[in-house]
Amino acid sequence: MELYIALKVIWAGLLGVLLCGLAIMVGMDMGVGTLLRFVGRTDAERRTALAMIGPHWDGNQVWFILGGGAIFAAFPTLYATSFSTFYVVMILLLFAMILRPVAFEYRSKVAARHWRAGWDWAFLVSGAVPMIVFGAAFGNILQGVGFHFSWDGQYYQDESFIWYLLNPFALLCGVMSISLAVYQGGAMLMIRGSGDIAARARRFAMAGGVLAAALFVIGGVWITVIKGFAFTQKVNPGMPATPLGGPAVVMRAGAWLDNFHSVPILWLFPLIGLCGMLGGALALRAGKPILGWWLGALAWIGTIATVGCAMFPFLMPSSSMPSESLTVWNASGSAYNLGWMLGFTLVFVPIIVTYTGWAFRVMRGKVNPEAIAADDHFY
Repeated sequence: MELYIALKVIWAGLLGVLLCGLAIMVGMDMGVGTLLRFVGRTDAERRTALAMIGPHWDGNQVWFILGGGAIFAAFPTLYATSFSTFYVVMILLLFAMILRPVAFEYRSKVAARHWRAGWDWAFLVSGAVPMIVFGAAFGNILQGVGFHFSWDGQYYQDESFIWYLLNPFALLCGVMSISLAVYQGGAMLMIRGSGDIAARARRFAMAGGVLAAALFVIGGVWITVIKGFAFTQKVNPGMPATPLGGPAVVMRAGAWLDNFHSVPILWLFPLIGLCGMLGGALALRAGKPILGWWLGALAWIGTIATVGCAMFPFLMPSSSMPSESLTVWNASGSAYNLGWMLGFTLVFVPIIVTYTGWAFRVMRGKVNPEAIAADDHFY
C-alpha cells in the first residue's frame, strides 16, 4: 500500500515536470509564431524568424505528446473526464495545432505576397490559441469544473464550454500564458537573431515578461477570494481509484492557500515564478538573452509548481459535486501500471532531454538573413 501511495505522488510530480517541459519548449515556438508578423516587417525577415525555430519546433511537440500520454496512462479517469469536459475546447486546440505544421509546409510553396501573408496569420492563430487555451484550462480547474458521475460511473457535464473559455479568471490565466510564451519566443529570437528582428523581439519579450508578472500578482490576490476545495475529513491516500463514495469536500474562499499555510516553504515557488518574469525582463533589457531564456523557464516552472502545490492532491475538482472531485488518490492507474511507466520514464525522458540539448547545441548560433534570402528551400 505504501508503494502505491508513493507511486501516485511521484506521478503527480512527473505530470508537473512534463507540463513544465510542454510550457517551456512548445510555448517558445508558439511565442515565435505569435510574434512573427510583428518582429518581421518583410518577407525575408519572417523567413529568417521561422528558420530560427525550424530545426526544433516539431521535436518540441514531443512534450505535448508526453503530457497527454502521461495523463492517459497514469491518471486515466482524469484523462477521460477532462477530455470530455473540454471536448469543444480540445477540438479548437486540435485545429490550431494542425494549422501550424501546415503553415510551415505551405508558406514557401508560392511566392505570392497575399499567399504568404495568409500563412503568417495562420502562424499567429496557431501560436496564440493553444497557449491561451493552456492557461485558461488552469484557470478553469482552479475554479472547479461542472461535472458529476452517476451511480454507475457515467460522466455528466453541468456547464457550457463557452463558460470555460470566457469566464474572467480563465481569461486572465490565458493572457498570462500567452504573455509568457511571447516572452520565451522573444528571448529565442534574440538568441538566434540579430539587427532589427532581435531589437523588436526584445521589446515584445520585455513587455510579455512584465505583463505576465502583473497578471501573476493579480491572479494571486484573486485566488484568495475564489472558492477553492478542501477535504473535511481524513483522507486515505490508498483509496480505490474511483470518484464515487469519496470523502466529503467543501468549497470555501482561500482554500487553495491551505497548503502554503501548512508548509510555508512552498511560498518559494510563486517567488521563483515572479522573480523569473521580472528578472528575465531585466536580463533581456541588459542584452543577455540566454540568461533571460533560462529565467523565463524558471518563470514557467514557478508558475506551474505554484498551481500544483495549491491544488494538491486535487487534479480536477468538481464544482457541481465536490465530493466527486478527481484527485491524485482516486484518479490514478494501478500500482502495476504506475510502476512500469516509472521505469520507462526514467529511461526515455533523460534521452529526450539529452537529445533536445544536443540538437540545440549543434544548431546554435545566429541565423544569417542573407543566406535565408538566397535559398528558396527555407520557409
